[in-house]
Parts: sequence; structure tokens; C-alpha cells
Amino acid sequence: MSIRNLHYLFAPRSVALVGASRRPGSVGAALARNLFRTGFDGPIMPVNPRHTAIEGVLTYPDIDSLPLAPDLGVISTPPEAVVDSVRALARRGARAAIIITAGFEEAGAGDEQRRAMLAAARPSVMRLVGPNCLGIVSPRTGLNASFAHRTPRPGRLAFVTQSGAIVSAVIGWAESRSIGFSHLVSLGDMVDVDFGDMLDFLANDAETRAILLYVEQVTSPRKFMSAARAAARMKPVIVVKGGRHAASAKAVASHTGSMAGNDLVYDAVFRRSGMLRVDGLDELFEAAEILAMAPLPRGDRVAVLTNGGGMGVLAADALLDRGGRLAELSEATLRALDAALPPAWSHGNPVDVLGDAGGERYRAALEAILGDRAVDAVVALHCPTAVGTAEAAAEAVGEVAGRHKGAHARPVLTAWVGETLPDSHRANLAAQGVPVYETPEQAVRSLMYMVTYRRNQETLMETPSSVPEDFRPDTARARAVIAAVLAQGREWLSEAEAKEVLAAYAVPVVQTRIAADPEAAAAVAAEMGVAVVLKVVSPDITHKSDVGGVVLNVVGPGAVRRAAAAMLEEVREARPEAHIDGISVQPMVHRPEAYELIVGVTEDAQFGPVILFGSGGTAAEVVGDRSLALPPLNMHLARELVSRTRIYHQLCGYRGQAAIDFDALALTLIKVAQLAADIPELADLDINPLLADSYGVVALDARVRARAVPDEARDRLPIRPYPKDLEERIPTGDGRTLLLRPVVPEDERALHRAFAKLTPEEIRLRFFAPMKTLSHVGAARFTQIDYDREMALILTDEGIPGTTELYGVVSITTDPDNDTAEYAVLVRGDMTGMGLGILLMRRIIDYARSRGTRRIFGDVLQENRTMLRLTDVLGFRRETVEDDPGLVRVVLELTDGG
Repeated sequence: MSIRNLHYLFAPRSVALVGASRRPGSVGAALARNLFRTGFDGPIMPVNPRHTAIEGVLTYPDIDSLPLAPDLGVISTPPEAVVDSVRALARRGARAAIIITAGFEEAGAGDEQRRAMLAAARPSVMRLVGPNCLGIVSPRTGLNASFAHRTPRPGRLAFVTQSGAIVSAVIGWAESRSIGFSHLVSLGDMVDVDFGDMLDFLANDAETRAILLYVEQVTSPRKFMSAARAAARMKPVIVVKGGRHAASAKAVASHTGSMAGNDLVYDAVFRRSGMLRVDGLDELFEAAEILAMAPLPRGDRVAVLTNGGGMGVLAADALLDRGGRLAELSEATLRALDAALPPAWSHGNPVDVLGDAGGERYRAALEAILGDRAVDAVVALHCPTAVGTAEAAAEAVGEVAGRHKGAHARPVLTAWVGETLPDSHRANLAAQGVPVYETPEQAVRSLMYMVTYRRNQETLMETPSSVPEDFRPDTARARAVIAAVLAQGREWLSEAEAKEVLAAYAVPVVQTRIAADPEAAAAVAAEMGVAVVLKVVSPDITHKSDVGGVVLNVVGPGAVRRAAAAMLEEVREARPEAHIDGISVQPMVHRPEAYELIVGVTEDAQFGPVILFGSGGTAAEVVGDRSLALPPLNMHLARELVSRTRIYHQLCGYRGQAAIDFDALALTLIKVAQLAADIPELADLDINPLLADSYGVVALDARVRARAVPDEARDRLPIRPYPKDLEERIPTGDGRTLLLRPVVPEDERALHRAFAKLTPEEIRLRFFAPMKTLSHVGAARFTQIDYDREMALILTDEGIPGTTELYGVVSITTDPDNDTAEYAVLVRGDMTGMGLGILLMRRIIDYARSRGTRRIFGDVLQENRTMLRLTDVLGFRRETVEDDPGLVRVVLELTDGG
């Protein structure tokens, strides 16, 4: 990950255009026209040996002839000349280049030339955009380094896409709607700069209010996830995914694999990153506009205000179709509406104020609705009539919405159906944060963007509950089973082997025994002494149900023998070529009120292991009720995964049937996700069915496919998992042994307890200001970290995270280049004097050095002599902070053995 030198792409001091041209209709001519005619304030140097001047400017025969070193090079030469151009620009000191040129595959050496480009740019850390791209436009700096047909107006939206054609379309679309941009970026083939780099850069760009993405494919998944999660915490990131219905690239032989489509995986990626996904360009800008204009709703309870009953019904339908809810108005609100409206009003939600409603009726109704705390948002509609006017209704809605602005404001969205609202009234509504739409469906769609965005942000910041047990998997046991299978040249584990792997991760399973023949099956059944389930064991049969071979609820050795013999005969007739290993015998589980669920793992080609949950049984694929998530999971993420399925509402209990044990189900999902993270050889896993009821869960059947994994592919998770190797037991001076470990999200409660024990002076020295409490947002940002960019080590007791005490903490946050990291350290006052502060600092310094970080720094109050003495001992140097003489910056270089 790197943002090094990216600013030269958007605000260069000078530009060299390599391959500039005067030939009409050429890309080189279009690039020259855009560069010279859009107000860029700096030298633009055309390079082309066949021309003396272009756009009235002296042209240079080659890059070496340029009078000064360009910050940015724009390359539009034939493919065979690109690498030499990159090398020459790097030699002259250019910091960035945009490679417009396409056609490398046609030239027959695409991959080879891309590697050569990177090699040419690497010595000077020159950043490359492209090849095969439209270019970059930064309207605020007057830079149009593209061959787009026009230059967009300045604005606060950044748009990043792989497709150059999309940029051209967006510019024209946005111009007709007076939408401006901070930057437009066509990434092309992403030989160097990719979506992750751009997200990191734009997240910290003061000119960018929201980031809009058109994504076809993600490279460097971990970098993308880290950058997206960081950016989404700072500003809205809205994404359109192209190619949503592309067929999967691999044939799958498991329920999970066939149910986890590529687009569903991207959906899980975007959701986990905190981004908002929309379906098209219209929705992309619509979502950006509403997120900038209106306050976010606290939930999805919506009141509909209308002067036409039919339009209210349409809005309600659109709301329910998109997963929203009609708010249940309180008795106080209903009384207020009764007092303000004619007797014939609808007496419910939607609130129909009748066709002859004027401004006063809208004013009174909206005032009553916004006073109801059970309402999270309002959609106000107006249909043209011969009595009430749109202008009067708009004036009333704007007035009431303006009065309800503030910290607890609810969004109000409007649709003026079948009529054109005058611009002055639209401007007045916009000034009050009230957007205007033409149909109820558009208004509801925009509202649900806000609801979804709010949910995604809350998921990013949600404090998960502690797991209900101290879960410690036997990873070595699971690995040994899989290693033995691979050593035998097999892919598929037997059912007994699959269940042993699950049992190593404490997933409840039904005992399974393998019998060689019907006689042995009868003996096993007699030993069990219960009704049994019989199944064929064969590595050649993917889905046993395809050929029969399953007998349920067989009682007694004689019946078992006969059933097993008949089952084997049936399978051999259906699949004579199959190799049959034996017969699986397991107790029949009788749980009449249990639900059949499926929990699985499959490997996505880009994002690695993916966890699936849904309705199970033999019809799992036909029903198609499933949701996906990326590992690792916690209790909150596991419950959220379950809640996104249709069966969820049944699992909550209905018609006298008790709800299932959600803690047991969530913990099982956590265990399966941990298994997928720990063992890269696991390619596919099906637990189907997983029975779930109020007593817990149990896996009846399990199938696992393994494959050998090269060392370079073992670290394949897009979210870096918990680094267990950093755990260490620390003896203290008072005779205790504490656990030093990385922080986890569940530690937030312990962090609040530790903060409450700090003295006001300790708080002031650490946070530079008096604070009575630590906010949830502040605590969540500390505990919900990205281990790929941050690290926080805590001193705590052994036990379940969130239930133990926190005695000390040290953290570093690195920049995206992993060049510089800022540290913070805190030891609870009652634990001082034991050498814990210097121990924590040494551990985090060692960690930073192992990650290749170049330097660590921190800002310390002049009066914090204890911390200054500590950093002196550790070899930090002191620097002044120009803007604040009360602070001292301490810096430790890590590249010189410091």
C-alpha cells in the first residue's frame, strides 16, 4: 500500500506530454488540447520529434531534451515505446506518469511490458496510472490530463473507475445536472496505482467530500479492504460494481461453492468495508447528493405524508420492498393529527391529509410527525389538485424541517408528483436539507441509501458482545487430519474426518462411525443402541442424494443389515464406476422443532475464504436463501450475517415455537470462520444440515475438500486475522502473571472501565485535554483496528475478552506507506512503578521494526517528564513542534539500529 508521490498526479508543477500530436482526431491531439486549454498554471512540455510546435508551444524531440524535470508525464506513444518513455521520465526526475497507451496484448507482450514499466519506474518511486486509461482530471487545479471530450466543473466529488468510457459518460451526465468534481480518475489496467491507493489518497484529500467508485475488479484485496475501511470511516464511499452477473470462474462441487456467487462475495466485501453499494450511475450520484444534504436517520421507521392516498400506498410499497418499515405512530401523535386534520384523514401511516390540503395542513401534520420519537424519517408527497398548491406545501415543509434542524434532526424527503416545483422553492427546500424528487419511489430509494449507509457505519463501529465461552481451537489436530488426507492423494475428507476437523474447533457434531459392509454396519448400530442414519461413503459421489444412498431412522441390527445392503445395491446401479469406501453410521437425531441450516466455507479466487449461512437441507441451492461474510467474525458480525437471510424471522420464533439459541449459532459461525482463517488448505466446507433449536446447534453432516497450498498463497485473507503470535505472558512485580496481547473489538468495555480509573491529571497528560468520559466512537476506533496498518497491545488478565481488566496499552498507527508510525502508551496509575511502560514501548518498537516501519514518533506535553525520560532511555530524539510550544515531538529512527 502506498500514497507516495500520488499528489503529483493531481497537482503537478509541470507536465510533459510524450506523444503529443497535431493530427486531427488523434489521442495525442486531444490530450494536448485538454492540457493547454483548461487553465493549468504551470509549464506544459510537448514531446514529439515530428513537430516543431503544438498548440503554439515549442515541442521537444525527446524527454532528455526537456528544459526542466516534469513532475508528471503523460504518455501516449505506441506500445513498444512506452517502457523507454517511463525510463526516460524516471531518469529526468518525474514523480508520476499517466500511461494512456493501450494495445499491449495486441503487441504480444502485455505482461512482460507491464513488468518492465514497473522496473523502469521503481528506482525513482515514480507512480504509474494505466496503461489503457482515459487519464486524470482535477478541475480545481485546471489539470485535464485526459482525452475526455470536455472538462467537468469543479466540485467536491471524486470519481474513480477502471473504465475510460465510464469517465466520458459521467462527465456528460454530470454536466447536465450541474454536478462538479474534485478529481476524475481512469485507472485502466492498474499496473501500479489501483483502487486501494486512490482510496487512501482521497480519504485525506480536503477537497473531496465523497468518493465514488465504478469497480469491475479489485487487485490486492487486503490493500483494498484496509484502504476502504479507513476511507469509509472518514467520508462516504459509494460504489457501483460492473459485471454483476458474470459466471463463476470455477466449477464447484459443494452446496456452499454453488451458492456463493462472485457478486455476492463483492457485496460482502463492500458491506464489511463500510461502503454503500448502489446499482447504477444515476443512483451513484443520487446517493452522494442525499448523504451530503440530509441528516442520517437513526433507523428505518418511516412516516409517509401525502395529499393523495394512492401515492402514499406506492411510497409504502417501495419502502417495504427495500427493507424499510412504516413507523407506528404514537397515541400522542395520532391525537395531534386528529386535532389538526379533517375527520376523513387516514388515521394512520401513511398520513393522508386529503386532496384539498393547503400549506397549513402540511405544516401541522409534519410538525406532529417530527415530534414522534418513533419516526426516524419522513417522506412528504404532493400531488397536483385544483385546491392546494405545490408552492404552499413546499413552503410549509421547508419551514417545519428548518425548525427541526439540529443534533437530533430526522431527514425529510419530498416528491412533487406530476408537477414542476419552481426553482426558488427547490432552493429553499435544499437550504433546509430537504431534497426534492419527482416520484415516491425515487424519494424512498434515496432514503434507503441513508438507512443502509448508517447501518454499514454502525457495523464498522459496533461493539461486539463477548463470546459465550473461552474458545480455544485444537488447530494442530485439524491440520493433522487434513495433512493425512492430502498425503494419501485425496481431496475429499470422509464424513468422519470432516467431523473430526469440526470437533477440533469445538463445533458440536453427531458421532459418525464407518463400517466396511452391511454386517459391520449392523454391529455398529447394535453397539449404539439407537435408531441410526446410514450413508454411502464414496469420494466419487459429490451429492449422495443424487443417487439415493441415504436411509434414515433404521432400528435394529436386522433392519440395518437389510437397509445397508439395499442402499449399496442402489448406489452401485446408479454409479457403477464409483469407488465405495464403506457405510457411514450415526445416531438418528430427533429434534422435531429444529431448523435445518447450512453453514459453509468456499474459496473465492480474489478474496480467499468466504463464510456462507442460510437455509439448509437437500433443497438449499433451490431455495437460495443465503448470506455471505468474510472471516474473521465476532458475535455482532455473526448475528448480522444470520439476520440477512429470509429464514432469520422464523429462527426468532413464531406461533408458539421458541427462538433458537442465537448465541450457539453465532459462536458456531465464529468457529467455522476461525477454521477457514487458520487452515489455508481448506478449500470447501459444508455443514448441511446444521440443526438449530432453543437447545443449541448440532452438525448432522459435514463435507470438506482440501488442497495443497504453496507458501506464497497461504496469507490469503483480505482482512488480516488476529495475530496470536504476539501473545505473551508477563510476570509482574506483585506476583501476578498478565497477558500481553493484541486488542480486539470486545475489549471496548474493558477500555471504558480502565478509563474510569484514570485521574484527571493522567487523562490530561495522555489526551492533552480534560475528558470526563471516553466516547464510544473514540473507544471503537482504538479497539476495532486494522491489524495490517495498526497495532495495539494491551496488558490484561487471562480470560474472555471484554470480561477482564485492562491495565496498560500501547499502540501505533502507520501511514499507508508504512513509513512513519505514531505511538501512544498508557499504564493505569495503580500499576505504575513495575516497569510496564518501558516493556510496552519496547514491544511495540520491536513490532514496528519487524514490519519494516522506518520511524516512530509521538507528541508529548513539556510537563510530562515521566514520558520524556522514558523516550530518552529508549533512544528517541526531541524536536520542537512549531505550532504548539507546549508540546515536544519525540522521534525514533528504526532503520539505523535505533
